[in-house]
Amino acid sequence: MSEQLYHVSSSPHIRSKVTTASIMRDVILALVPSCLFGVYWFGLRALTVLAVSVISCQAAELLYFHISGKKRVRYECSAIVTGLLLGMNFPSTIPLWIPVVGGFFAIIVVKELFGGLGNNFMNPALAARCFLLICFAGPMTSFSIKASSSNIWMGAAAADGLSGATPLAMIKNAGSPTDTLPRLFDMFFGFTGGVIGETSILFLLLGALYLVIRKVISLKIPLTYIFSFSVFVLIANLIKTGTPDFTGIARQLCGGGLVLGAFFMATDYVTCPITPFGKILFGICLGIVTAVFRLFGNNAEGVSYAIIFCNMLVPLLEKITIPAAFGLSKKGGCVNGK
Repeated sequence: MSEQLYHVSSSPHIRSKVTTASIMRDVILALVPSCLFGVYWFGLRALTVLAVSVISCQAAELLYFHISGKKRVRYECSAIVTGLLLGMNFPSTIPLWIPVVGGFFAIIVVKELFGGLGNNFMNPALAARCFLLICFAGPMTSFSIKASSSNIWMGAAAADGLSGATPLAMIKNAGSPTDTLPRLFDMFFGFTGGVIGETSILFLLLGALYLVIRKVISLKIPLTYIFSFSVFVLIANLIKTGTPDFTGIARQLCGGGLVLGAFFMATDYVTCPITPFGKILFGICLGIVTAVFRLFGNNAEGVSYAIIFCNMLVPLLEKITIPAAFGLSKKGGCVNGK
């Protein structure tokens, strides 16, 4: 008879096998194809930069736990994800001490000092990148076109002859429509200059598809982000030239870190809204702010600043989009007015 008795326990009554660590492992696997292509295209020094970035984030986390006396409940791999994302945002020619500074800033200042994983108000990797762009603009914007066997282990000074403009810089600085611009084929497959992990749209999309299949991310934010950005750029081109430039929009989408940011950074659980309509508003804000930075700012890129700016809007977006409890109106009263 005992097997027929109901056992009552505290909630939650339905448990999932999904854990923070399993989610982080899926994100790492999704980032691997882009990282491998970056190593292939820019040389072995790109692998060194990625490794230094990941190790620095791990070391920063261990150091913080040691100094603060904070106990780690379980290892959730978040420092590896932060290190990979940060490393993918570096040019392969970056001096190796800069990823170390970035890793410690991302983990200690942006993440741990605000309470650790789940409490940071902006994406640690992007916050660190923006910090480094402000402090070390020269090395952070010295982009390599392709590594060669003579300099793959050397620093930025050895690769000056191979540095060049990124596709976005070429588009922004084009004096007329007849100026030579990068081919869409090269931009989509990644045969252009830029940072280690953003050049190949193909491999980024493959990684994003894996996350969607694994149900790690939803497409609300990425698709809204890309759509609103495209509409803004289309309208801006119509106002400027009087004709739609769909090829220009495609180049904007394939250039820079928009795809990397849309699928892997804007979808960060901690720093994006949790409400369905809030996610849509978040994506719209991202698209508009990124387009404004790219079209009207001095810098050709704008994804990193756009995401951390919109991260700070998340509390407001959640406040205005929180659904009413069942039986209550948004103002807190009963639906029937009683």
